[in-house]
Amino acid sequence: MHTLEIRPTTAADLPAITGIYEHAVRYGTATFELIPPDLAEMTRRFGVLMEGGFPYFSAVLEGHVIGYAYAGAYRPRPAYRFTVENSVYLQPATHRRGVGRQLLQRLIAECEARGYRQMIAVIGDSANAGSIGVHTRCGFQMIGTHPDVGFKFGRWLDTVMMQRALGDGGTTLPAG
Repeated sequence: MHTLEIRPTTAADLPAITGIYEHAVRYGTATFELIPPDLAEMTRRFGVLMEGGFPYFSAVLEGHVIGYAYAGAYRPRPAYRFTVENSVYLQPATHRRGVGRQLLQRLIAECEARGYRQMIAVIGDSANAGSIGVHTRCGFQMIGTHPDVGFKFGRWLDTVMMQRALGDGGTTLPAG
């Protein structure tokens, strides 16, 4: 039995991450992008998150990146500075094996340690039971569904909004 390692993402992980995301764009409804970004664009996006001080983790098994998760700004206006939005993507062969849950748990812990107070999940496609389930198991509450807001693969898609308090959530004033 090989041990799954969840560790901070490095630039060396980005080719594998680009491939995982490319598959999600081409064949899945978790993302509403229609054209997969290339390595240069994924590297640019990684740099923006790193410059912003956001956490980004890779799941590594037997030396191979099999999934990744990161948090980024929920919205750009400064009043949202204590709220992050999460993203989790896995190689298709690793779905339903607990990898997404482990990535999300590590991401939640790191966001709490960095002082964030709320985490938002915007889940593409209300039929995405796997993502909805892992978020529920990690303490997210259903906030609502935006029906028919995306159009991909010749059909309308919903987004599901879920939210989880981090640390003290909204019960105390934040530091800073």
